[in-house]
Amino acid sequence: MDTQAKLAILSDDARYDLSCACGSSDQDRRRRGSNGMWVYPVSLPRGGRSVILKTLLSNVCSNDCRYCPLRSGRDVPRYSLSPEEIAGVFMDYVRRGGAGGLFLTSGVVRDPDFTMDRLVATASILRKKHQYRGFVHLKIMPGASDAAIASAVSLASAVSLNVEAPTARAFGRLSSRKDFHRDVVRPIRLISRLTGRGQRYAGVKQTTQFIVGAADEQDRQIVEATFGLYRRLGLSRVYFSAYQRNGGAPSLPGEQTGDLLTREHRLYQMDFLLRKYRWRLEDFHYGEDGNFSLEADPKLIWARRHPECFPVRLRSAHRDALLRVPGLGLTYVRRILETRQNGVLRSLRDVGLRGKRLADVRRYVVLR
Repeated sequence: MDTQAKLAILSDDARYDLSCACGSSDQDRRRRGSNGMWVYPVSLPRGGRSVILKTLLSNVCSNDCRYCPLRSGRDVPRYSLSPEEIAGVFMDYVRRGGAGGLFLTSGVVRDPDFTMDRLVATASILRKKHQYRGFVHLKIMPGASDAAIASAVSLASAVSLNVEAPTARAFGRLSSRKDFHRDVVRPIRLISRLTGRGQRYAGVKQTTQFIVGAADEQDRQIVEATFGLYRRLGLSRVYFSAYQRNGGAPSLPGEQTGDLLTREHRLYQMDFLLRKYRWRLEDFHYGEDGNFSLEADPKLIWARRHPECFPVRLRSAHRDALLRVPGLGLTYVRRILETRQNGVLRSLRDVGLRGKRLADVRRYVVLR
């Protein structure tokens, strides 16, 4: 197969890794480029947005991650591209305006450091031979050496190593060849040190991804792990991918059933509350199974469990109290505060609330 044909397959295989960009709006969703390869919207580290080409360097893999259709032992066509091929076709894509950045990942070929050498070589060709100064996101292979990680961080705009599960016990259900603390936790901590405030590579962002519902994990455990990744290790983003039994992926021991896509959505709502609202761990409530409600979002559940905090007085309440109101997000709260500052808030319609959202908000607020 020629390079373009291989790249089309490897780009499609890369869809299982969300650690660069995803969302619920049309602007955030991936789409196919003119040549059939996937491009993904992404927020750039220095501000602004672009679309990036996302691809595997190789879909050969020596790991046995049971949720992955490309895991070792599966009878699927295997393809690889050289660093020179990836760099060449990507730069051609850039010159034609097809992408503003690259997300490069791979299966583990031979061993983690052999694969890291090829990923780093690709980035080095782009930076040194082609003088490319744009966005490059490199995947860190589980179990990679400190030297390989440092080399990747020195060339990348962003890096990611998928944590996959919130505990060693859950992680052990996903793979028999990887060790949670040695191959995942240790490298993530190293990246945090290399990219921490005041360090040489402080501008490099770190992200990660959980696989949701593939093992005996709870939302509570994922929330606690996510909180630690943000607050203690300084990650830029945490992504969540609902386990989907496709491409030959098997039923797993401890696999959770139910609406996993809704569960994934609840975790993204939690993530937004952690990042934008600065919620604490004790602000989240769970069912007896340790998971979020599938019927209502975490903010609405909190409001129902704290009736003493309502109704909120729209004309005098602090910003934090307004943000606890179901249906009032950052934009509407900003409009309320601006309207109060510039005049008198006479109605929620003054800030653009209409329809069902207006009716929902009215249950928790009063004007005076």
